[in-house]
Amino acid sequence: MYIDNPMATTATKAPKEKAIKTVGKAKGSYEASSTNFAVIKTGGKQYRVTTGEIIKIEKMKGEFNIGDKVEFGEVLLSDNGSETTLGTPTISGAKVAGEIVEIGRDAKVIIMRYKQKSRSGIPKNGHRQPHFKVKITAIA
Repeated sequence: MYIDNPMATTATKAPKEKAIKTVGKAKGSYEASSTNFAVIKTGGKQYRVTTGEIIKIEKMKGEFNIGDKVEFGEVLLSDNGSETTLGTPTISGAKVAGEIVEIGRDAKVIIMRYKQKSRSGIPKNGHRQPHFKVKITAIA
């Protein structure tokens, strides 16, 4: 049978399958895991740490070399997978141990002041912030 109008057929097309697009992990998010973690405070900043993680912190006072053991006593929060302990403001007796992996300095930050309409050539300065890279060895 010959049909002049191809739109006059009664057969329907199968619906197209929608392609499922997988999106990677969002920046700044983390997956919940059964490992324990803690929130520590050092250098005026707070860090969420897990065992085996390497974090970059500000340089601490004192003499330190690569391979030295460091201990963080200001633990603000601790979670072992089944129980979460929140400090007020810190958890007494809780400690996080780590080992210094690298001692270095950040990239140079240029500091320049400018006075409008005076054409004064105030010299610019540079600054490189010292830091430690610490591998977390234990959370207790």
